[in-house]
Amino acid sequence: MKAPSFAYAKAKSLAEAFELIERPGAKILAGGQSLIPSLNMRLASPELLVDITGIKDLKGIELRPGGLRIGALVTHAELEKSDQVAKHAPLLAQAVAHVAHPAIRNRGTLGGSLALADPAAEYPACALALNATIVLAHRRGERRVSASHFFKGLFETDIRAGEIVAAAEFPKVDRAVFLELARRQGDYAIVGLAGIADASGKRIAFLGAGATPVFAGNASRAVSLNAALEVLGRDLNPPADLYHSSATKLHLAKVLLSRAWNTLSKPH
Repeated sequence: MKAPSFAYAKAKSLAEAFELIERPGAKILAGGQSLIPSLNMRLASPELLVDITGIKDLKGIELRPGGLRIGALVTHAELEKSDQVAKHAPLLAQAVAHVAHPAIRNRGTLGGSLALADPAAEYPACALALNATIVLAHRRGERRVSASHFFKGLFETDIRAGEIVAAAEFPKVDRAVFLELARRQGDYAIVGLAGIADASGKRIAFLGAGATPVFAGNASRAVSLNAALEVLGRDLNPPADLYHSSATKLHLAKVLLSRAWNTLSKPH
């Protein structure tokens, strides 16, 4: 199928982008790796596509005292190649290798993935495990939202009218592990785990286990692997899909938790 007709404008600055996205039927275009297929399948029919790929303020990776700030337009491939990400945000560095295929990683962006909030995507689960801060830009200034409050429902976030995802800030942690089960490399995950550990304890989140990424609070607080496996069913009630029952997905989540536990429990 072909996309419906639409108008197109490329914003040269944030100020211009804010003006454009206030027009009726406007939709933001960044990497386009999710939006363009949805247009071609007639799942989306915006009147105006606002291309933000030329806005320099939304690019770049910057080390700050609280951790790493990554611009919304940083691509998966740029994350994959970044020494700063490997050193200061190792959970993202591990996750990015699981994101689709190289052609998509060359175009898709961090901000696009967070804004789409696909529950099977890698970055939303990483953001939740790290309780990252999502930075939302508006013509009146920035608004900062913790990942635990950002993901609201299936493909639903806390982004308000007139706002653009500008960046995300990821705190540095002692240990991190990302694991994913998929039928083939690059396929949508059946289930995945993003886990971190530091002096305050563990934080474990799952993808493919709900309408949003799911924080496994009970399992994160457990003092042993056996205890964590026992209580994981309180955290997760995975939806069945075409190939896997809810019980199968919970079993696979437990497999990933078992694999991740030692890494997260090792002394720094």
